[in-house]
Amino acid sequence: MNPPILKAMSDITLKLTVSPPPHWRSGRTIQGMMQAHLLALVPAAAMAVVMYGYRAISVIGLAGTAAVLTEVVCLRLQKRDVDVDNYSALYAGVLFAFLLPATAPWWLVAIGGVLTIALGRTVFGGFGCNPVCAPLVAWAVCRFSWPSAMDIDLNLANYMINSPVDQLMYFGVGSLRQFDYMDLFTGHQLGGLGSSQVMALAAGGIFLLAARWIRLFIPAGFLIGVAGTSAIYWAIDPTVYADPMFHLLAGSTVFGAFFLAPDVASSPVGKIPQTVFGLIAGAMVVIIRTYGVYPDGVPFAIMVANLLSPLLDRLRPKYFGVR
Repeated sequence: MNPPILKAMSDITLKLTVSPPPHWRSGRTIQGMMQAHLLALVPAAAMAVVMYGYRAISVIGLAGTAAVLTEVVCLRLQKRDVDVDNYSALYAGVLFAFLLPATAPWWLVAIGGVLTIALGRTVFGGFGCNPVCAPLVAWAVCRFSWPSAMDIDLNLANYMINSPVDQLMYFGVGSLRQFDYMDLFTGHQLGGLGSSQVMALAAGGIFLLAARWIRLFIPAGFLIGVAGTSAIYWAIDPTVYADPMFHLLAGSTVFGAFFLAPDVASSPVGKIPQTVFGLIAGAMVVIIRTYGVYPDGVPFAIMVANLLSPLLDRLRPKYFGVR
């Protein structure tokens, strides 16, 4: 029989055994988080329906359904519990739909929904393991594979208004006189189904910040990165480069700041890493729009920043007392 003192020490050892961090217990669930994010997207979805008609509902519904069914199939093939009731697959599918033109063909929407889960999440281990924002993986595959079906201006040519980022790329700063900033803010611009509804997306993002479902560091860093980088170019030559307000309101900048960049699996954790992550992604948006071949640089900019997340997580303040 062990001495009493050893038995006591053994009990203490067991009690001090802890799991890997983080240890913050908030009582919140993945289901609650996804429900809040879906609720934050409702205003943008409603504005998309007002602008594009009921076709917008079919695109969002088909993408979400394809993502959920793919999640069920993948989980069963892996012999894991089917937990699609946490709405994470539905949310990922809706995010992908928001990046599509409203007239996207049904087969493209379905393929994108499948790729969002199968290629964007499952191959990396499932929800929480993906190193890149899952809807952006599907968007990139579809953009490279079927560029004409993903082209905003081409698919929405019957609308009298134009895509501002396409106009900037192909016709220069002089063509931007046709756009009023208030119109851009209220969503009167061609773009992704929901990603161009700036006012509604900003309201949804503020709701997520107020409810503390996302932190301020990534959205603020992202928007500052876009505004700061575009301000530098604009100061160099305003006749060649667009002003910061245009870059903030055009395309999917606000959508990326509040919904794509803060993806919990593919973004850094600490305050400093998140701020730097947002600044890098925001700066990349303007650089891609200036030198790249794709009009809206938001998806690619966030994907590049996602790949830097493991390195950015190493940016942390020194421990107290360490020089």
